[in-house]
Amino acid sequence: MSMPIFPETLDTAARLAVAALVGLAVGIERQRSGHTVGPDQDFAGPRTFLLIGLLGGLGGIFITHDAELVGSALVAAGALLAVGAYVMTARGKSEHAIDGTTEAAALVVLALGLLAGSGALKFAAGIGAIVVLALAEKHRLHGWVDRLDPVEMRAALHFAVLALVVLPILPTTIPTPVGDLTPRATWMFVLIISALNFGGHLARRVVGRERGYAVTGALGGLVSSTAVTWGFARSSRDEEALRPAYAAGVVAACTVLVPRVAVVTFALNRDVGIAILPYLIAPLIAGTAFTWWVARAPSVSRSAADEAPRSPLRLGAALQMALAFQVVLLLMGLVRSQFGDTGVYTTAALFGTTDVDAITVAMTRMDQGGFAAVAARAIVVAVTSNTLVKLVIAASIGRGAFRFRVALALGVMLASLVASLLLLR
Repeated sequence: MSMPIFPETLDTAARLAVAALVGLAVGIERQRSGHTVGPDQDFAGPRTFLLIGLLGGLGGIFITHDAELVGSALVAAGALLAVGAYVMTARGKSEHAIDGTTEAAALVVLALGLLAGSGALKFAAGIGAIVVLALAEKHRLHGWVDRLDPVEMRAALHFAVLALVVLPILPTTIPTPVGDLTPRATWMFVLIISALNFGGHLARRVVGRERGYAVTGALGGLVSSTAVTWGFARSSRDEEALRPAYAAGVVAACTVLVPRVAVVTFALNRDVGIAILPYLIAPLIAGTAFTWWVARAPSVSRSAADEAPRSPLRLGAALQMALAFQVVLLLMGLVRSQFGDTGVYTTAALFGTTDVDAITVAMTRMDQGGFAAVAARAIVVAVTSNTLVKLVIAASIGRGAFRFRVALALGVMLASLVASLLLLR
């Protein structure tokens, strides 16, 4: 009695089931979207897509069991079916003839079936879910694209080049007499900051400034709470009616800084992230309470005085921040070796006046035993120093209700930070 070409096991059945279900899901979406009815109906519905997925799954199983010729022939036949269907449709004279979405989906289902048949079940199922979602959200995706202006499109293309072309060619480390430079890690930091800038820009467009300066300030705080404080403080000098609204934006931006630091720290170094949490609870509570209090001022519909950056990526600012990060990283190693932990705190206070992110990232990269507590306190010192600078900016440049409300809120947040540093050891 001859043995089967592949074993009749639950694993084999699972592979075929995932391949078939991916095809069935795509086919159901095609039918629900109306692509399988009417004079211009597509070539495949739920049953055909199920069979295409199953065909890919069988091809993958044959290939993994040393029957490459049979498996390749099955996959090639499925691909020819989809290509042939598109060729026949493209010969039509209707506008629908140029749309090859269904045929492209068939090729993807065939490839996902091949993945499932080869054993990558979770991978195939996950990508299949993304494909179905992308097909179902056609109108929403098109709407998002239509709302992108040329500046945003260029920014997206620039980011793709920076991430996919520049990053892979950078070296990991470059030795120097004062320590190792880390070009790839530094460039990754540039990409992260640029992505945050782009995301904040898009979020502000979606929310709109007319929805309230507290929301605008909070979104700006994701990028730079110091920049928000400076811009709104200057605007408060000329627009008396908007001073309460500007104050709400500044307090919201400064409050967002606290969880932003916590999230970034925890993501980069879990030990430092856990150590820093007790220091940030009090200022977060204070900032949230004052944001609610200040934001009770009547909202206005006039456009804010702060203008969006010319490039959503703000690449120049990201490069400056990354350079500061690299300088801080080198300096911290030298300072700690010469002056111990006290020197680290002094340096953190100085750099924190202008750049909390650089000192945060640098502290999480100081991979030395028992340094988590020192790193956490240094980051809090930087946040405290930065809060003091914003308090001085608001008090010296702002006017009227803006100066009073922001100074009161930031003063309480500053006191809570200092108390945390003194009481928590």
